[in-house]
Amino acid sequence: MKSIALAAALSLAATTAFAGSLAEPVVEAPVEEAETGSSAGSSASSGGGVILPIILLLAVGAAVAAND
Repeated sequence: MKSIALAAALSLAATTAFAGSLAEPVVEAPVEEAETGSSAGSSASSGGGVILPIILLLAVGAAVAAND
């Protein structure tokens, strides 16, 4: 029984020794998005995130004004 426990302990210790390697890890270059179009197009797309909150604010204001 002791030999089985000793064999199991040695096999577990041996597998952790080979978990890594000495080779340098391969790191891929980050993907960069190419800028296309004019600056007017980029400002229009960045302003698109403001329209929805303004519409919601106006809708809540109209609902509050209707309750008075």
